[in-house]
Amino acid sequence: MFVDKVKIHVQAGNGGNGAVAFHREKYVAAGGPDGGDGGKGGSIVLRVDDNLSTLMDFRYTRKYTAPNGEDGRGAHCHGKNGKDTVIRVPRGTVVRDAESNEIICDMSGDEDFVLCKGGRGGWGNKHFATPTRQVPRFAKRGLPGEMHDVVLELKLLADVGLVGFPNVGKSTLLSVTSNAHPKIANYHFTTLFPNLGVIYVEEGVSFVMADIPGIIEGAAEGAGLGHDFLRHIDRCRLLVHIVDVSGSEGRDPVEDFQKICEELHQYSEELAKRPMIVAANKLDLLPPDSDNLQRLRDVVTAQGYPFYEISAATTKGVRELMKIVAGKLATLPPVKVYEPEYQKVLPEAGDIHEITITREGDVWLVSGVWIERLVGDINFDDFESRMYFDRQMRKCGLYERLEEMGIADGDTVSIGDYELEYER
Repeated sequence: MFVDKVKIHVQAGNGGNGAVAFHREKYVAAGGPDGGDGGKGGSIVLRVDDNLSTLMDFRYTRKYTAPNGEDGRGAHCHGKNGKDTVIRVPRGTVVRDAESNEIICDMSGDEDFVLCKGGRGGWGNKHFATPTRQVPRFAKRGLPGEMHDVVLELKLLADVGLVGFPNVGKSTLLSVTSNAHPKIANYHFTTLFPNLGVIYVEEGVSFVMADIPGIIEGAAEGAGLGHDFLRHIDRCRLLVHIVDVSGSEGRDPVEDFQKICEELHQYSEELAKRPMIVAANKLDLLPPDSDNLQRLRDVVTAQGYPFYEISAATTKGVRELMKIVAGKLATLPPVKVYEPEYQKVLPEAGDIHEITITREGDVWLVSGVWIERLVGDINFDDFESRMYFDRQMRKCGLYERLEEMGIADGDTVSIGDYELEYER
């Protein structure tokens, strides 16, 4: 099965917590704090794998997580860093933000990309020792790892894209010019997924050509298979438009040519302006008294496109066409690589004075970016951490505001995920 678009959830590991520990050694009095830092959480890393050609593996696994960093320990022992989780993707995979659809990265090169960074490890209590606070009994928690919902979209890396109605001979042309073996049969939609082939013209001259499943009228709106696979010609530097000039299926080649051009225009104006060569195929089936070839030639040349006659089944004119294609590619810029559009939203520090208080009976709901981040860093099992938290609450004026609003002893104060009992 060919899978070229999936949505996945990725989450990096959390940083380990710093340790609260003190040096203990015979004959060494007051050894001091020696709690180590927590380890860094593992990151989510994308890596190109040329052995992959589809996103099939992501059809069954949609959630990827990296391990957390280990907590710090005594004797200045640093917690072990979490191992990065490497996700392998086919070359040409475009990664988009699931919410905004903005491009995060284009996996067309050889460099790895860090999609989600692991959380930083928390500091151990050795960092908080000062001349006036020689026995710190608190440490910092590790930071959470980044998480993201992303869409992986495979856009094939091909120099040339074959476009045209179903059963016009695109697969046959690819098979006689490369080592590719696409399925070939005399019915519509024989090709159900894109096929790639490397065309060797002469020594040192070659290019990659993609056979795109047949596009029909209305493909840009989702009809047929064209809507699913039009994305694979987004990168193509040159389009080769194959037209069945024989009219063997009762269709008019001029109408076919115009309809495909219209579909390309509706899908993308940029794609419609892409350099294109038109090849009139199935000359071996053209009736002697037919004017299809001349009519098509007149329309195509009037629009400024190069026009060539071939018969893929008998290979007549095929080699000459491939030489023309190679010559045209030599004048065109490299395969398109998409630039990132997505701007990562940085966490807000918050204003110490922007705190909202809401009362529901004897429960006081306190919210605000600054105070919620502060609570996340506090170890409420440690006495000095609680004292630090108490000083910060008095400094920001929270206690004074609660008392002015009528808080009583025993009432519950809810901040983020924590519920505290108020005592004067």
